[in-house]
Amino acid sequence: MQFTGRRKKVTLSPQSELYGHCLQFYVHPPLENISLVQFETFAVERLKLLKTVENLGVSCVKMSDDYKKKLYTECHNLNFPLKTEMDDKNQSGPTEYEKRRKDHISHFILRLAYCQTEDLRRWFIQQEMDLFRYRFDDLISTYKTEFLHRNNLRYDPISADEKKLLKDRLINSTYGFSGATISEQDFYKVPFQDALDLVRLRKVFLQAGYAYIPHQDIVTIVLNEFRTTLSKALALTARSLPAVQSDERLQPLLNHLSHAYVGQDYSFQKNIGKVSLEQIDPLSATSFPLCMRQLHRALREHHHLRHGGRMQYGLFLKGVGLTLEQALQFWRAEFVKGKVDAEKFDKAYAYSIRHMFGKEGKRTDYTPYSCMKVVLSNPPSQGDYHGCPFRHSDPELLKQKLQAYKVGPGGIVEILDLVKGMHYQLACQKYFELTHNVEDAGFSLNHPNQYFTESQKLLGGGKEVKKEVELFQKAQENTGRSAPSTAQPSSAQTLEDMGDLDSFFLDE
Repeated sequence: MQFTGRRKKVTLSPQSELYGHCLQFYVHPPLENISLVQFETFAVERLKLLKTVENLGVSCVKMSDDYKKKLYTECHNLNFPLKTEMDDKNQSGPTEYEKRRKDHISHFILRLAYCQTEDLRRWFIQQEMDLFRYRFDDLISTYKTEFLHRNNLRYDPISADEKKLLKDRLINSTYGFSGATISEQDFYKVPFQDALDLVRLRKVFLQAGYAYIPHQDIVTIVLNEFRTTLSKALALTARSLPAVQSDERLQPLLNHLSHAYVGQDYSFQKNIGKVSLEQIDPLSATSFPLCMRQLHRALREHHHLRHGGRMQYGLFLKGVGLTLEQALQFWRAEFVKGKVDAEKFDKAYAYSIRHMFGKEGKRTDYTPYSCMKVVLSNPPSQGDYHGCPFRHSDPELLKQKLQAYKVGPGGIVEILDLVKGMHYQLACQKYFELTHNVEDAGFSLNHPNQYFTESQKLLGGGKEVKKEVELFQKAQENTGRSAPSTAQPSSAQTLEDMGDLDSFFLDE
C-alpha cells in the first residue's frame, strides 16, 4: 500500500478538538479574547523557549540526550505541553488544556512579531522547526499516528507482501535494520520529492520515483510539511501586518518582541557607586565584552563618540555602576581632551547624560542595551564604533581585532565559524571563554552587562578589581600617564526601562 496523498485541509474548529493533542500545525488562529498582560506574557515565555532552542542547537548535538534533557527542563519550567504529561491520563484536565492553549496562542503572537523581515522569518521558522522535531520525536508511536491522522496526513504503510518482496533492499538501504527487525517496522511509500532530505543523505530506498521511509524517519516528511505551512503563513501574515500595526496597543509590543531581551534584568545594580573612574581602563581589558571594549578604546583614542556610541556605552557604564556624577566627570574629561571645551560640553552633552539617569525630561531611568538590541537596532555607519563587532564588523577586521586581543588561531576559527552561522551571541560567549581560559562559560550570554558580571564573578569580584587597578596604575606610572581621578559615589538609583534616548543624542 502506498502513500495516498498530501495533507488535506484541516477541518478542526472547536477549541476542545483543537487542543485534543499536545502537538499541532497551528493552522487555525486563536479566536478568543485575551488581556494585553497575557498577550505579552505568553509571547515572552515562548520567546524564552525559542532562545533556548537556538542556544542548545549550537552548544549541543541536536536530539542528543543532553539536548533533550535541557529542552525538556525548559518546556517544563515554562509550562508548555510535553509528551510525558500526555502519558498520565490524570493530567488531561484544565491544567493540560491551559498549556496547550498557551502553546497555540503564543505561537501566533510571535508569528505577528517575526513576519516583518526575511531575517526574522528565517530565524522563527528554524527555531519552531527544531522545537517541533523535538516534541514529535518524543512522542510514542501511537501518539505520532494520532497526530498524523488528526491532521489528515494519510501516510499509510506498505503491505506485508510488498515489504517481503523488497526486504533485502530495505535492509541494505536503511541504517540500523536487520532481517529480524524489518518485519516489525512500518515503511511508507512516499514520492521522492517529498523526502529530499532523506534522499540527499542516502538514508532511504528509492524505486520508480518513490522513497520507502521507515516509521522513525517520518518526522522528516512531517517537518517539510510544517516548514511549508509555516513559511506560507508568515508571508500571508506579513501582508496583513499593517492592519494589526494600526492598533496602538499592539504595535509597541510587536516591535519590541522582535528584538526583546528575555534574560536577567539589569535595570537595577547593587554596585552603584562602587566602580571608580580609575577602574574603567583596567576593567575594559579584562571584563568588558568586545563591543564595549571597542567603544572604550575608540573614546580614549578620539576623545569623542557619536550618538550611537554614547548611548550604547553610556548605558553600559551606568549598568556597571557609575553614578550620575561619575558619568558627567568621565564624559566631560574625555571630550575636553578633544575638540569640545567644558562650556560646550555642559550645554550640548550634560543634559543628555542627566536624562539617561532620569534627571531630565520624562525622568525615566534607562536600562543598558541587551545583545539583541545592539545586534538588531541602529547599525553603525562610517565613523561609528557602536553595534556588535561579531555582527557588524568585516570578518577580516574582526580577525585582526581578535588577534590584537591575544585570541589564539584555533579560537579565532571557532568564533568566525559561529559568526558565519549568524550566531553572534554565541560567538561573544566563545570570546568570553577564550579570554577567561574556561572551557564552558556556564551561562547563555544575552546582555553586555551579564558578560561583565560573569567575568567579575570568575575573576574574584572586588579583590580582583582592586588588583587590576593597582597593576594598571603601575603601568601608567611607567609610561608617565596619569589615571583619571575618582569621583565620590552617589546614592543608588532605581532603573526602569521605558524608552529610547535617540532623540537626545542626535548631535554629532
